[in-house]
Amino acid sequence: MIGKESTAGRATKFTFLGLWLVFTVFPLYWITITSLKAPGDIFAFPIAYWPEHFSLENYSGLFGKADFGVYLTNSLIVATVAASIATVISMLSAYVLARFEFRTKSALLMAALVTQMIPTFIALGPLYLLMTDLKMVDNRLGLILVYIAVCIPFCTVMLRGFFENIPDALEEAAMIDGLSRFGALFRVLLPVMRPGIIAAFIFNFVNCWNELFLSVTLMNSDSNKTVPTALNGFISSFNIDWGSMSAAAVLTILPTMVLFAFASRHIVQGLTAGAVKG
Repeated sequence: MIGKESTAGRATKFTFLGLWLVFTVFPLYWITITSLKAPGDIFAFPIAYWPEHFSLENYSGLFGKADFGVYLTNSLIVATVAASIATVISMLSAYVLARFEFRTKSALLMAALVTQMIPTFIALGPLYLLMTDLKMVDNRLGLILVYIAVCIPFCTVMLRGFFENIPDALEEAAMIDGLSRFGALFRVLLPVMRPGIIAAFIFNFVNCWNELFLSVTLMNSDSNKTVPTALNGFISSFNIDWGSMSAAAVLTILPTMVLFAFASRHIVQGLTAGAVKG
């Protein structure tokens, strides 16, 4: 009886997991198939879930008529630079919050958490005026600085949790062996912290890569626009270019998929190494 119940339970579990997988993967599949249809076949009836003829017309039009390559380059530069700098600053901030006690520590942590509760669009007006005064509107450096400021609070709180899970004895032993505090941080703690650092970088990169409101507000010229702004441009008052939008969406998703595929292996290795050292 127990064996039958466990078998039925496993069957139910795999059934729900299969349905959830289909529910999750189907939108990605549909976007990919739509991007590979000729523009005249996208609205054909009955709906073709597997087109008879594949076409790259949407992709060729994407790079031929629009500057999508420029948008991809801008997004890659902005997201990579902003995520890297924000991760480094957050790592140092989190180390201070995890290892030292000072009067305003609780207030800083509360401020970092409160900033995550404020919707981005509320600050668009004041932020635009500030960036205008600083001559950084329609400037990739200005957008990078804004993204860094947006990413640091939550990333700091996240990395602080990783630091607090590392025993103080590990750092103290390194300092007894002659390393300075910075030496112990970079040569002993950071290798153990690798899973957390990679997770923080991915979080920052994906946030910067997908962010729309700030990019639309601060970027005006086509030479400085990012991918989310380009995707928004395919929607007009009377029409939506589904073919080009689907092709652009596929190309937008690919970098994050590659990043997760590459980083997942390193995260597992880092967790294993940390467990062995612990």
